[in-house]
Amino acid sequence: MELLVVSLASLLAGLVDAIVGGGGLILVPALFATFPTAAPVTLLGTNKSASVWGTAFSAIQYSRKVQLQWRALLPAAMAGAIGSLAGAWAVQLIDPSMFRKALPFLLLLLLGYTLAKKELGRHHAPRFDGRQAAWAAVCIGLVMGFYDGFFGPGAGSFLVFAFVRIMGYDFLNASASAKLVNTATNFSALVLFAIQGQVWWHLALAMALANVVGSLIGTRLALKHGAGFVRIVFICVVGALILKTSYDTWFKL
Repeated sequence: MELLVVSLASLLAGLVDAIVGGGGLILVPALFATFPTAAPVTLLGTNKSASVWGTAFSAIQYSRKVQLQWRALLPAAMAGAIGSLAGAWAVQLIDPSMFRKALPFLLLLLLGYTLAKKELGRHHAPRFDGRQAAWAAVCIGLVMGFYDGFFGPGAGSFLVFAFVRIMGYDFLNASASAKLVNTATNFSALVLFAIQGQVWWHLALAMALANVVGSLIGTRLALKHGAGFVRIVFICVVGALILKTSYDTWFKL
C-alpha cells in the first residue's frame, strides 16, 4: 500500500513537473506523510531518485518538438549541476530555514507580476543569441542550481519564470529549457544523496517508472495545448506553492 501511494504521487508529480515544474509540491509531502518517522534527508534523496528520470524523459520529449538553443542550454545545465552541488555543500554550513519566511512573499511577487503582465510568456521572442544567450543562460543555471541544492521548493517554477522574463521565451519553450537544466541539478543532487547513503532504492524503481509515465503525459499536454496552457498551469502551481509554503512557515506546528 505504501508503494502504491508514493507511486501514484510520483505519477502525478511527473505530470505537473513536465508542464511547468513544481512536482516536488506533490511527491515530497506524500513521502513525508507515508513515512513520518523517516529521516527527512532520506526522503528528499528518494524523491530525487524518481524525479530525475521524469525530468530527463520530459527534456527528451520536448527536444524532439521544440527548437532548443543548445549552445546556451548545455552550458546552463553544467552550471546548474555545479550550482546544485555548491548549494548542497552550503546547506551544511548555513541553515536554509532562515529563507523559509521570505519564500511565500517571493512567490507572491512572481505570481503578481505574471498576472499583471498579460502577454508575458505568450510569444517566443528570444532577447539574446550567441555568447550573450550562453552567458545569460549560465547565470540562470548557476543561481537556480544553487537554490535547488540549498533550499529547493519551487525551483522548477523559478527556472521557467527566469527563462520567460530574462531570456524572452514563451512558456512552452521556457518549460522545455528548464527541464534540461533541472535534469542536471536533480542528477547532481541525487549523486550527493547516493554517496551519503540517503536513498531508498527499493522504492526508487517503481517511483521512477511512475514519474516517467506522468512526465510523458504532461509533456504531451503541454505540446498539444501550447504556451497559453502552460501559462495557466504555471499560475496554478505557483498559487499552490504560495499556499503550501505559507502553511509550512506560519501555521504548521
